[in-house]
Amino acid sequence: MNFKELAEKRFSVRRYTSEPVSKADIDYILECARLAPSAHNKQPWKFLLVTSDEAKVKIRQCYNRPWFPKAQVYVLAMKNASECWVRPDDNKSYGDVDLGIVVEHIVLAAADRGLGSCWVANYDVEAVKRLFPVEGYEVVAIIPIGHIDPEFQHHAAVRKDMSEIVEKV
Repeated sequence: MNFKELAEKRFSVRRYTSEPVSKADIDYILECARLAPSAHNKQPWKFLLVTSDEAKVKIRQCYNRPWFPKAQVYVLAMKNASECWVRPDDNKSYGDVDLGIVVEHIVLAAADRGLGSCWVANYDVEAVKRLFPVEGYEVVAIIPIGHIDPEFQHHAAVRKDMSEIVEKV
C-alpha cells in the first residue's frame, strides 16, 4: 500500500471489538512513533501505554463517551515543555507541533496494522493530571487503539477541494 492509500484507510474509529491487540502490533506502533521527526530533533515526548485493567479503569474516567471503554490499548502522548524547541524570532514553542506529528505516526501505524484508533483531545485534563502524573510532562492526546468492530459504520469525512486549501503565489 502506498502512503495515499494508507492516509485514505485511516479514520477515527469509535467502535472496537474485545479482541486483544498483539504485542507485535503495539511494538510496531511505538517504533513508528519513536521514528517521528521533531523540531531540532528534540523528541520532547513520552508515551504512557495503558494496557493493565487497573490503568484502563483510570483512563476511562477521563473521557466519558460510550465507545471509549471498548478500546483494548490506550496511548497517552505527552510532551515535556522544557525540552521543546523554541523558535528564537518569536519564542514559539514547537512542542504541540512535534506531538501532532508523532500522534499522526501512531494512528497511521495502527491503520497500517489493520487496527482502529481515534485522536482524543477533549478529555478531562484535570483527571488525567491526577490519575497519570508524570513529573514535567503534559498529556497532549489520548489515542485508544483496538480492532475495528465490523458493525462500525464509518462515514468518510468530506474534505475541502484542493482549490480551497492551496494558493499559488
